[in-house]
Amino acid sequence: MNFKLYLFCCVFCFSVNVSATTLKFPNLPEPVTNNAVALVNTSEGDYLLTFMGLAKEKDYKAVHNKVWALKIGERAWQPKTPVPSSLTLKGRLASVAVSIDEHVYLFGGYTVDRQHNEISSPDVYRYNVLADSYEKLAAMPVPVDDSVALVYQQRYIYLVSGWHDAGNINLVQVYDIQTDTWSQASPFLGVPVFGHSGGIAGNRMVICDGVAVVPQLLNRRKYNKVAQCLIGRIDQTNHLKIDWQLLSHPTNEARYRMAATNFDDKIIMLAGSTNPYNYNGIGYDGIPAPATSKAWVFDVHKHYWRVRLGDGLDSMDHRGLLIYQNHLITIGGMGIEQRVLDEVIARPFTNK
Repeated sequence: MNFKLYLFCCVFCFSVNVSATTLKFPNLPEPVTNNAVALVNTSEGDYLLTFMGLAKEKDYKAVHNKVWALKIGERAWQPKTPVPSSLTLKGRLASVAVSIDEHVYLFGGYTVDRQHNEISSPDVYRYNVLADSYEKLAAMPVPVDDSVALVYQQRYIYLVSGWHDAGNINLVQVYDIQTDTWSQASPFLGVPVFGHSGGIAGNRMVICDGVAVVPQLLNRRKYNKVAQCLIGRIDQTNHLKIDWQLLSHPTNEARYRMAATNFDDKIIMLAGSTNPYNYNGIGYDGIPAPATSKAWVFDVHKHYWRVRLGDGLDSMDHRGLLIYQNHLITIGGMGIEQRVLDEVIARPFTNK
């Protein structure tokens, strides 16, 4: 199928008329960024969760494996059992999380030591918030961090591209929650990247931007942002077959570590930075990375983008975007001047 893409810019501010409608959540016990996040619906209520990440000091010692949970409606977050690890260092950055039924599935991330060496974790855990317990699952065939995790048919979890130890990979690794096994799907046909964003609606996934590794002539490699969007259609008779096609980019300016999710037939990408950066928020070019609150919204059926203006609540360094009662929710992240946040921001969203 040939996709005809229309680019439509909509002047919209998430903060319009929010005084009467915006959900309010208590702040986190402490600031955290580059954390995996999830929303779980359980028999005992709905929970927001944050796993691992980086504390406000933003150095290697600030990388942790702490977990907090908020039962929606209660007044404070509660500490939970830290995430286990098969690696010597327990704290991790750039992990990803997805929820299916009453469980959260946690994938990868990377450790940082005193010498700033980074190791991608192969670990996969299933977390039960009511029991506050972890079950170790089959390890990733290729350990990856700073990837995109997408759920299909409430059974298959796709990890698209990302970073493995020393470079990006073009793999699409698929985990089957019913059999606790891994398979390889059709490779990602875009430039392999880390820090990209994506969402899935039905059998169509959209992946945008990120950072590529670029070799230099007799010199150290560079990290360059990549302005790219691809749509992958999953074959409905074979979940490992993906037809990848290019999409026009909404702005032609790449963003790094946006928060992303899907809402019905829309894929939403929010916030992030136009300057790729190391985990401390300083760009690979030595310039502090700026945050934004602008959003891109892609309609997978009508095939057009809407570019929505920001609300001034600029942030970046997100690992996920959550939807609850027609609100877009970010947990932590970095704000203006790379300040690590303890805020939980909820923005009303109209699916129009």
